[in-house]
Amino acid sequence: MNTVQKEDGEYWWKKLADRFYQYMNNIKLSRKLMILYVFCVLLPLVVTDSVVLYIVLNAENAKQQHAMENEASAIQYSLTNSIDYAAATAKQIYMNEYIEKYLNCNYADALAYVEAYQDFVKTTLFKGGAGMDNTIITMYADNPTIVNGGEFSRLSVIENTNWYQTFTESGQDTLLYFYYDNEKNPSIEPKRKVLFLKKLDFFNGTRYEKFLKIELDYSNMVRGLVRLGYEFPVYICQGDRVLLANDGHSSINQNFDSFTLKHKVGVRKEMTLYGSEMQIYILKPETDVLKELWNNMPLIALLILTNAILPWWLMRELNLSLTIRIEQLSQIFDNVGDEELSRIDKISGSDEISRLMENYNRMAVRTNDLIQTVYKDRIKEQQMDIARQNAELLALHSQINPHFLFNALESIRMHCILRNELEIAEMVEKLAVMERQNVDWATDTVEIRKEMEFVEAYLGLQKYRFGDRLSYELEVDETCLGINIPKLTVVTFVENACIHGIENKTTKGWIFVRIYMEEQEGVRELSIEVEDTGSGMDEEEQQKLFEMMLNASIDRLREKGRVGMVNACLRLKMVTDNRVKFALESEKGVGTLVQIRIPLERVGETC
Repeated sequence: MNTVQKEDGEYWWKKLADRFYQYMNNIKLSRKLMILYVFCVLLPLVVTDSVVLYIVLNAENAKQQHAMENEASAIQYSLTNSIDYAAATAKQIYMNEYIEKYLNCNYADALAYVEAYQDFVKTTLFKGGAGMDNTIITMYADNPTIVNGGEFSRLSVIENTNWYQTFTESGQDTLLYFYYDNEKNPSIEPKRKVLFLKKLDFFNGTRYEKFLKIELDYSNMVRGLVRLGYEFPVYICQGDRVLLANDGHSSINQNFDSFTLKHKVGVRKEMTLYGSEMQIYILKPETDVLKELWNNMPLIALLILTNAILPWWLMRELNLSLTIRIEQLSQIFDNVGDEELSRIDKISGSDEISRLMENYNRMAVRTNDLIQTVYKDRIKEQQMDIARQNAELLALHSQINPHFLFNALESIRMHCILRNELEIAEMVEKLAVMERQNVDWATDTVEIRKEMEFVEAYLGLQKYRFGDRLSYELEVDETCLGINIPKLTVVTFVENACIHGIENKTTKGWIFVRIYMEEQEGVRELSIEVEDTGSGMDEEEQQKLFEMMLNASIDRLREKGRVGMVNACLRLKMVTDNRVKFALESEKGVGTLVQIRIPLERVGETC
């Protein structure tokens, strides 16, 4: 069993090796040298340089990644410190018993409240900013005796604001909240705000519900982030909202932007600060590959010089020695089909290629002595081919006459049987026009104007046969009337439309003949279309007929069915040197369209 498997493996390997050997034998020597250069020189160079470049870029990326992670940690630390200062202030207020008593007291009137406020400020030395720049501290209580203003207000003032409702719904005692304030009086422009919110419920048995709001300076936070001068772009987001950024485009009077640069994020850091979940995004810088390449240009230049340029120069010299002489010899052999073989005038070197060129010169001398005899035999063979083609053409002519005569006489016979009318004279006259065209075989071509007279005479006869069931329309471009085409070309397809289209249809039908000139891809062509609205063909029958038209031959004429069309197609192929184009479209119960396109240079024109 192991022996069989080993033999199978060896056979598979040998088969693969043979195929590769055969492939190498089929390609040019210059390409073999190119393959050698690519796989043995250029590819190792690319791999080596790619590894070096990867190591350099990977080290730079690792350095950048570490720097971005450090930057994210520094931003988290800085942001936490800035908010912690507000939290420390809130804690002092939260535990201040003087503030608790002040907000719990019931005042007799507004004057009593103002006097109590002035006394409170003098006694506690309280300042609304608590030492923080542009920071506004406001305390709220549901005490109805408090007068709104300054650092204290009634709780009812904020109960309907979005930020207070958000805080209430969060269920937390403390919340850091970023929002866009557009609920103010229209005279005050909307702007972004940062609030530190906290319930004042430290003391038990408190009479009224109390609440603290510390409004931080949003602009100062943005400027601080920019002034820190971080190396990478920084975005502090909450979901898809950009809260803070160091890009210099954060406008305090516009709503928060949406973050759309997630595909450029290098480091993402999650943080939760006083009930507010935020994300710190550090964007990756645009890698300056050209800069890195320039920094390592000496090493790259040395690698290219060593691994690419020197081998290329050696390969070029080898190509001059081998490939050019072999190509010269190959071009000489390409001209073997000429009447006389050329000799190689200059032979350089003494290697195997030089000896091969010398042997060719000796063969050329001997072969040229035999060319005259071979040339005479060739002329004789060509004459025989011409005679054979003429015989085939005569055979085609002999088949056309009885074919059309039979159909014409059959029309007269049917007319006489079905209708007993004295219109035979006119029918015979039309038949005479057709018969004169059939009998005159002095040439195989005819002008289109003469061919169309024949078509009209034939359709006139068929009109007697089919009556109102047949209508026809002939449309010929005047510029085409003088063009010569093979005789009986159009009428053959018209006859096919009558016999196989109109005859098998019980309702009325039309036959259209259109001849015009068109241009296809810069080549002027004569287009002949014969269309009927007869019974049509199914796809299988259509494919069979189209195959007969494309492959018309002498052998096909011996088969039964569609002899006239095969005959016409064969003569068109012979006259045009097989450059005629056929198209066939048909649909069952709808009709059939046959199109013939002939290059104008392949047909004659008499006027």
